[in-house]
Amino acid sequence: MIRSKGYTLVELIVAVGLFAIVMMIASGAYLIMISANRTAQGITTGINNLSYALESMTRNIRTGTGYECPTLTDFYFTDQTDRFIQYGLNVDGTGPKIQESIDYGPFTDLTDQSVEITSLGFTCSAIPTGGVGVNYVTITVSGSVSTGPGKTQSFTIETGAAMRKINL
Repeated sequence: MIRSKGYTLVELIVAVGLFAIVMMIASGAYLIMISANRTAQGITTGINNLSYALESMTRNIRTGTGYECPTLTDFYFTDQTDRFIQYGLNVDGTGPKIQESIDYGPFTDLTDQSVEITSLGFTCSAIPTGGVGVNYVTITVSGSVSTGPGKTQSFTIETGAAMRKINL
């Protein structure tokens, strides 16, 4: 009986076939993980940008006075350095963004192109515990965040800011 030291053609075909199946499954899982990572990074980038814009707005609002909500989408007040600040939703050629104007100057974008704002609302009210005039504002923002080419994730956020000084 002659024994050869090697693999037969059938054994090699089976081994290569099993290897190919395992590699296809592994590469599919890898591509899914890459897609999920891109989606998570897109959401994180957009929400961080929106969070920065809202934090900047509420910080200025808390230290300001003379709150005015002439419409549901516009808000005016005087900041701590007596500058007239205006916030609103401006739809320009690059998409809807939250914008800010200081002392009636040009509007500057607070959100970037990865965040598309579909609704921005301001509600002014007085806190029942005291104070004269409007001393609380609620900000409601709805929109979507780009999570990749042609993909978006929608959101709705509501926050509020109370005046630190009495509005006389």
